[in-house]
Amino acid sequence: MEKSLAEIQREVDAYIGQFKEGYFSPLSMLARMSEEVGELAREVNHSFGEKPKKADEPENSIELELGDILFITVCFANSLGIDLTETMNKVMHKFNTRDADRWTKKNTD
Repeated sequence: MEKSLAEIQREVDAYIGQFKEGYFSPLSMLARMSEEVGELAREVNHSFGEKPKKADEPENSIELELGDILFITVCFANSLGIDLTETMNKVMHKFNTRDADRWTKKNTD
């Protein structure tokens, strides 16, 4: 089932809203995001780098690590009242204007 960013933000907010603790502080969320990015780096290194997993290391996946990063990103945005759909629109506008001629475009003929 496809979900919009707004739906994802509401779903995460409903999940977090059931706990007295609520969202972590921005500094704690940044630390958590850094941890998750480190876990993604480890998985990418295992999959594409020169460092294979040890036999006793648990199975994980790039997909799940990206999901963890998405979750903490949504938590971070929600805690600061940031609309990720609006933010994504601004970011894409930036890339479509500032970086419009930065990369070699594929031939569409």
